[in-house]
Amino acid sequence: MNRRGNIGAEDLLKLILVLVVVWLVIELLGEVLELFTGLLGLLPDLLGFLIIVLVILWLLDRI
Repeated sequence: MNRRGNIGAEDLLKLILVLVVVWLVIELLGEVLELFTGLLGLLPDLLGFLIIVLVILWLLDRI
C-alpha cells in the first residue's frame, strides 16, 4: 500500500493553477506597493513646491 507519488493529472493541474494565482497576486501586490511608495516619494517635492508658491504669493500680497 505505498501511495507515495500517486497524484492524478487533474489534481496536479489544480495545484499548478493555485500556484500561478498566488504568484500573480504577489506580483500585483508588489506593483501596488511600488506605486504607493512612488507616490509617497513625490510627497516631499510637492510639499516644497507648495511652500515656494505660498511664499511667492505672500511676497506679492496675494494671500
